[in-house]
Amino acid sequence: MMKPGEYYQRDRRAHPPARTEIYRTSVARSPNYALISLQNSIGEITGPKFGHGDIDPLDRDLIYNYAQQGESAIGERIILHGRILDENGRPVPNTLLEIWQANASGRYRHRNDTYLGAIDPNFGGCGRTLTDENGYYYFRTIKPGAYPFRNNVNSWRPAHVHFSVFGSAFVQRLISQLYFEGDPLIPQCPIIGTLPDPTVVERLTARLDLNATIPLDTVAYRFDIVLRGRRSTLFENRLEGN
Repeated sequence: MMKPGEYYQRDRRAHPPARTEIYRTSVARSPNYALISLQNSIGEITGPKFGHGDIDPLDRDLIYNYAQQGESAIGERIILHGRILDENGRPVPNTLLEIWQANASGRYRHRNDTYLGAIDPNFGGCGRTLTDENGYYYFRTIKPGAYPFRNNVNSWRPAHVHFSVFGSAFVQRLISQLYFEGDPLIPQCPIIGTLPDPTVVERLTARLDLNATIPLDTVAYRFDIVLRGRRSTLFENRLEGN
């Protein structure tokens, strides 16, 4: 039986152009020259190392990890769970995964966010966890709200959760965001509209998972992250290819 190759050919067609007119911010932010890849040094590749002792169990529970004693975050309670896999479907264990998001009103806990949505004093909007030996992870959180942004006169971001996946060092970091199945704002979003391949949007969509839903408590969504290959998740900081 032959072993699979170490790497698969990148499919650059799945990535949006750096400059896309329908997404106004990209016009000012897009680079004028072709992107280049820099080789990591031995110091960047070998450290720092992450371990289970660095993560508190409450870090993955955004409903309570910022709340005052006896309080909890406000909004629709959800579970986000899934696996981190390589291009051959093998689990990637002991991997640091971080998420950050707006609250149920569509507002971030950030001084520059001036949207009129209410601030939830018991919701910090960020969490982290490590995958287990099967590459599995889960978070408990609040489903984020949609919010407007100044692209066109009536542009709205669908509910979404940002996430980053770390390798063995901080420079080995992949960043993206997930959306929720059935959200009517997904096809209306000009940022999502920059993606040339509709299957990429599917790979960025968390699916309703009633089997993992807790009755009378918490709705679950499943979202698997694939690091490389033609079925890989789109990472916004790796537009030159995963």
